This record gives sequence, structure tokens and C-alpha cells, in this order.
Amino acid sequence: MLSVRPKATDLVLQVYGRALHPELFESHAQRSIDRGGYSALVSITTTGHVITWRKEGLTLTEIATAASAPLPQKRRLISHRIAGDHSDRMECRGGITYQTCFQLESTDPDMFWAFQQELVMEGSKQGLLHRFESGGRMALGAVSLITLETRGRSLLVQCFHTFPDDLSVVKTQSLFECSSSSEAA
Repeated sequence: MLSVRPKATDLVLQVYGRALHPELFESHAQRSIDRGGYSALVSITTTGHVITWRKEGLTLTEIATAASAPLPQKRRLISHRIAGDHSDRMECRGGITYQTCFQLESTDPDMFWAFQQELVMEGSKQGLLHRFESGGRMALGAVSLITLETRGRSLLVQCFHTFPDDLSVVKTQSLFECSSSSEAA
């Protein structure tokens, strides 16, 4: 499979109340987290990312991917085209809260390349980083960086995905949080 990005305007962010089969996407880098009674698997994919978060029988999966990706509709809880700025929040059983905000930002070439270089420098110090091959038109390929902030009752995931052909950046921030009362359960 080629590891080249689709157009930034072709992306959606979807959330499922279940895990997704790994063969539905190509993972380039991933990290596992196990903390405070929850676990998560965070992956950089060709089109964006997948976060699968689990606690006490509840599974939430966030995926940023191409709108044309053959994903199931069963137990899909949220679906938004990635365009402009958007946020969403969902209360789940057991005192679990999921929140997300995302934006698609287009920039001028100088700002785009400076931001992409910043991501590479930051990713070499911390986080999950993947540099994609060039799509042909641009000399440099796309970059994805995911940073994680884990706490006993929460996981904050920040994702940055660049799209050189569009001079665009997708930024997402997602919070998976357990209320203190769900810790006692």
C-alpha cells in the first residue's frame, strides 16, 4: 500500500461504540497505554489516526479517515466531515465522557513548511511521529504527530496531520475521561 495522504477535504472524524478491525486501515506507528483502569491503542494511519479506548467493558474508537473508507455503520455514534472548526461531546455509561474538537486549517506555503518542520522537531523529542513518502507533486511528504497526556482518570490525545498537496493541517484534540464516581464502581 502507498502511504500517501488523500485530500484533506475528503476526511471525516467518526466515533464508534466498538473496536474496528485492524485490516480496515494501514497503521504506520502505534502506542499502547494501560493506566488507571483504562487502556488505549493509538495509531497513525495513512489517512489520519485511530484511537481505541477501553474501560470496564466500554469501548470507544475514534478514527480520522477518508470519507470513502469502507467503515461499518453499526454502532457509529458520531460522524463529522473535517472542515473548519468543530467540537462534540458525548456522555457514556459508567460516568465516561468523550470530548473532541478538530479543525482543518489551510496556510500559505511558508507557514505550512515551518509548521511541518516544528512537528518533526517536536516528534523527535516526544510523541508518536510518522513521516510519509512524497505524493509526487511536493518534494516532502506528509507528517503526523500524536501527543498523549495520560492521567489516572483521563487520556488527552492531540493529533496533527499535514497535507502538503493542499497546504493544510488537520488538528484534533480528544479527551476520554472517567468521573471519580466511576473509579469506585
